[in-house]
Amino acid sequence: MANKRFPLFVDLTGKRAVVVGGGTVGLRRAEALARFGAEVTVISPVLSRRAEGICHVARPYAAGDLRGAYLAVAAADDPAVNGTVGREARRLGVLFNRSDCPADCDFFFPALCEGDGMVAGLAGDGTDHGRTARTAKIIRKILNNSEDDA
Repeated sequence: MANKRFPLFVDLTGKRAVVVGGGTVGLRRAEALARFGAEVTVISPVLSRRAEGICHVARPYAAGDLRGAYLAVAAADDPAVNGTVGREARRLGVLFNRSDCPADCDFFFPALCEGDGMVAGLAGDGTDHGRTARTAKIIRKILNNSEDDA
């Protein structure tokens, strides 16, 4: 049986978030964090595309990059870099998410479902990502339905 994950909603307003890796996954996570008020810095030699409201530091990750961060995301294409980011995060007491190794994460990114002033986060047990995506799509449709059922 897979571990169940406790849903925890936090206020990220003004909190520093560092994302290491500028590919599709890193940018998707950076944009989600920024949408919820975090001050996001992406550290990566290149970005897969331009992202609004996100600070890009165009170089590889270096020790010390997580100082002052509330949370960190390692989404580099190199597992060794992701592991190094995780070790620094743990040493500094920074919440940590690693895109390539769920066992090394302090928190997980849910499928975000937003609409009509509400936010729902959906997380599966990691065995069926397609099911999680399909369920999130249904929840998004419900949240964005403007008709009153009363």
